[in-house]
Amino acid sequence: MSTIRLAAWLSCMVWICVALMPQSMAAPHPASDPRSAIDLDRFDSRKTSTKLPNGETLAYIDMGPHTGRPVLLVHGYTDSARDWVPLIPYLAKNLRLIVVDLRGHGLSSKPECCYSRYDFAYDLKLLLDHLGIQRADVVGHSLGSMIAQNFGETWPDRTGRLVLISSTGGPSCTPTKEELRQRETAFDYRGAIRGLRDPIDPNSKFMVVWWSSPTFVDPDFLRRQREDAAKIPARVWLAILDQGVNMAGLQSMLPLLTEPTLLIWGENDPIMLPEYRKTLMAALPSAQVKVFPGLGHNPFWEAPPDVAAVVNGFLAQ
Repeated sequence: MSTIRLAAWLSCMVWICVALMPQSMAAPHPASDPRSAIDLDRFDSRKTSTKLPNGETLAYIDMGPHTGRPVLLVHGYTDSARDWVPLIPYLAKNLRLIVVDLRGHGLSSKPECCYSRYDFAYDLKLLLDHLGIQRADVVGHSLGSMIAQNFGETWPDRTGRLVLISSTGGPSCTPTKEELRQRETAFDYRGAIRGLRDPIDPNSKFMVVWWSSPTFVDPDFLRRQREDAAKIPARVWLAILDQGVNMAGLQSMLPLLTEPTLLIWGENDPIMLPEYRKTLMAALPSAQVKVFPGLGHNPFWEAPPDVAAVVNGFLAQ
């Protein structure tokens, strides 16, 4: 994408995001909202880390009762463990939450190589080994949802239930004309990311749009997310883009996914287009599906009580 086209797109997207934001959502949440009780600094300070047998260092937070049902929370591309802060207050209190920084993200190591979905999933398996957890439910968002797929496909004996938020089964092999049109008009985020150079400006137009939302999300939370993502070297952004976010091979592995699965999307997700959602639903016909009207790529930031209610109900089945 040329600089002129990117600038025009970014300006347009900022205007659209502001125009579409409901006025009722624009005001700060009241003090009674459980999210207001979360101290982001305290949450970040709870991270610990361990060096895995494969040489990688993984940062994580182990929270909740240690006798509770283990649930592994796996964040998305360029996010961190903080990804789950809006949702955590609404999750069932009897869950033991393992909240990780994937390799290349947050406080985890940022190696030269490698960033395939299997590399990410293997790190998670080694972390569960370290914690003495034999079996866990896995909740993943975006890239994290594709890693969760790989985890469940590779280690079914270590996987309980799967929750895939903003996930995909990859593009259709026989796209319709409408699906081809949607591909053509979708934001070329790959082209924009390939243009990133160190040091990344957390307040650049691209970063503001990358972290935008069609509905209200706490601005301080988004600012911290942008600043963390800007600390990820551009080479890591590109490596994950080419290896981890690459949708090749998703379809061929999905028949191995036999765990009970819940699929969650925001209706207005601009990244996981309807075409990419349909391929996952077709591959997992027994999965439960919930689409939230009016929400975007991060529904658990936008409507955490509603998303948590669905997740809690599914995990409790």
